Amino acid sequence: MQGMSERQYAAHVGLSRGAIQKAKAAGRLVLHEDGSIDAAASDKQRAETTDPSKTRKPPAPKLKPVPEAAVAAVGDTLREQGLSTPALGGGTTFLQAKTANEVLKAQERRIRLQKLKGELVDRARAETLIFRLARDERDAWVTWPARVAALMASEITAALGDGCEVEAALIQKVLEAHVRAQLDSLAEIRPGLG
Repeated sequence: MQGMSERQYAAHVGLSRGAIQKAKAAGRLVLHEDGSIDAAASDKQRAETTDPSKTRKPPAPKLKPVPEAAVAAVGDTLREQGLSTPALGGGTTFLQAKTANEVLKAQERRIRLQKLKGELVDRARAETLIFRLARDERDAWVTWPARVAALMASEITAALGDGCEVEAALIQKVLEAHVRAQLDSLAEIRPGLG
């Protein structure tokens, strides 16, 4: 009956050929008449005669733990695209992670293309520009009473006739109070403008 060679048996059990030669010399393997190794009988004999504390176990693969935020991001991306998401506490499959990665790459490329086309603007820059515009508008309203009070006072005095005179300072105070009230109401709607 034909058995296995030392190399074949070493591959069968996951050991080196030298380890198989040592086991053969120590009589821990069952051999056929032709010197080949009887795999089934040798496996059984090796299991009975081998000290478990002296066996080398293959090292477990060193996997880095995946942060929960990354797993949640994969789930969010898949959910946004209407794809199946990993169960809570369950692991994310490689296929799910790869799909989420490809979806994110496509989204990133779409955003980059929209920026190049001028369809998207930088949020921080837009907020800065809007803030400047709002501040300029507020400043124009705040300085408006001082600019028009004298003109309005003279027009009102002319309209009332010879016996009445309206002071520019009084008109300016009334206008400033009105502008301040308007700015306060705007500040409630859009904080940071008042």
